[in-house]
Amino acid sequence: MYSVPPDIGKKMRRIRTEMRISLDTAARLTGVSKAMLGQIERGESIPTISTLWKISTGYKVTFSNFISQNTTENNILSINDIYPIKEENGDMLLYNIFPFDPISGLDFLQIHMKPHCRHESFPHTNVLNEYIVIIKGQLQMTINNKVYILQKDAALSFQGDSNHVYANPSNDEVIFHNVIRYK
Repeated sequence: MYSVPPDIGKKMRRIRTEMRISLDTAARLTGVSKAMLGQIERGESIPTISTLWKISTGYKVTFSNFISQNTTENNILSINDIYPIKEENGDMLLYNIFPFDPISGLDFLQIHMKPHCRHESFPHTNVLNEYIVIIKGQLQMTINNKVYILQKDAALSFQGDSNHVYANPSNDEVIFHNVIRYK
């Protein structure tokens, strides 16, 4: 089971209404069914990370528009105070440490993956690049069918519109930063 911030449906509805588009149009733009979009907006369904990426790409907004919590400038944060998104049966935790900043065009995420967890991500047409820095453990990244094994302190960058898979092939947790630069 995974979880998302409790107001995600309200945020999605606000963005859609600000765009002045119907659920039908939203479904065409995102590739997510009208019924599913309505259920998410009403809080009746919880979207996966992949579904959130489809919606953010279709709406041409950042991923963090849906998952960020309001913070003030010069705020000291603790990972324990950030509401994580849980996916892959709770084996993957995504913390949105620094939500999208329109000046830098960046999102700053910290991701924790339990042993043998795997997460497949589809290409993000609204993302220019992703930057991965391993903090703890080992991460296997597959980008356009090419496999990279990254150890602690290793870094990798790739184009956001690439097919990519995050996997933890080890028996230990992996923690990494994922910095996303939007177009």
